[in-house]
Amino acid sequence: MSEVPEVRPPVVTPVRVVIAVCLIAPFVAMLWVGSYAKTDPAFIGIPFFYWYQMLWVLISTALTMTAYKLWQRDQRARAAQKGGASK
Repeated sequence: MSEVPEVRPPVVTPVRVVIAVCLIAPFVAMLWVGSYAKTDPAFIGIPFFYWYQMLWVLISTALTMTAYKLWQRDQRARAAQKGGASK
């Protein structure tokens, strides 16, 4: 009797690619110092160098939250496919 191999869903899915992009984007933005190492344009008297970095704090928070929510949804979907309980 031959066994049927277990079919597993792919590990790299479009949702997981979006999650990775959400988590990598802030690092790329902050490590590319040449893109924001300047003083102009100033925003309410704050040099660009500083307000750009502070803006990325907010953007990073939103992207991390998005990645987390997508990850939760992906895990629930995978558990449902296996017939397991979801939280």
